[in-house]
Amino acid sequence: MESYNQKIEIGNLDYSLYIKREDLLHPNISGNKFRKLKYNLVLAKAENRVTLLTFGGAYSNHILAVAAAGKENGFKTIGVIRGDELFDQVELNPTLQKARDFGMVFEFISRDLYREKNSQDFKLKLEQKFGNFYLLPEGGTNDLAIKGCEEILTEADVEFDYVCCAVGTGGTISGLINCSKHSQQVLGFPALKGDFLIEDIRKFVRNQNWELVTGYHFGGYGKVTEELVKFINDFHQKYQILLDPIYTGKMVFGVLDLIEKKWFPKGSKILMIHTGGLQGIEGMNRLLKQKNQIEIRTYD
Repeated sequence: MESYNQKIEIGNLDYSLYIKREDLLHPNISGNKFRKLKYNLVLAKAENRVTLLTFGGAYSNHILAVAAAGKENGFKTIGVIRGDELFDQVELNPTLQKARDFGMVFEFISRDLYREKNSQDFKLKLEQKFGNFYLLPEGGTNDLAIKGCEEILTEADVEFDYVCCAVGTGGTISGLINCSKHSQQVLGFPALKGDFLIEDIRKFVRNQNWELVTGYHFGGYGKVTEELVKFINDFHQKYQILLDPIYTGKMVFGVLDLIEKKWFPKGSKILMIHTGGLQGIEGMNRLLKQKNQIEIRTYD
């Protein structure tokens, strides 16, 4: 499958708004995860690695994508999962269930130990237990991931004045910045609180035509509100485009709010990047149901 730009008819002739459907790239290796894994898989094969090992939380898009990519490309996969209490809860977690169905083996560790995941001692212990593996960082962001994300924009996208995307670890926006034209402005909408991502992004980018819009995290990573859920449901009903609540839903909400506030100059052509992550909706809906809150509709 391929992504394509879909026009969003917002009824405001002062702006032209499109969304790039990266969510359609692959049924299981979704959106930006497909881009991030592309060249890492090439290198893993070139190095004759047989196992991919990575890290993530209970509902991680990255964990599921690595499991699916491993199954499709002939790799064994290991997921180091944050939260040892999840050991006997896999059947209650749709993301982990699907990853296990793709053949992923889990290593559940405490949150305290998870904070040490980037240390050399921790990596050595993993190698002693699992042997030689190809290491993918949490979220998948590294130099090869950014190389893959640099392929999101094409020559057909040079007409846009603004390119907007959600930000998690900073890999996707770094790729977009590097492949954007100097005449374009890249806007990142962090799903997390805080400005620490700025320094992470600066390590990877060559251009200066970007900024982070930090007011649309809805309480922080993994947090949603009734306002956001209603927005996602209304957007889906109006445009037949489903948004995930952790990343793209927040970004699209932010862009439309900025348009309403006339933040963009008149005549602006705006492209939003749909980075996928729709698999996480089922898990989010389970949490919302437990709280007797409105759920995300996955049907028209």
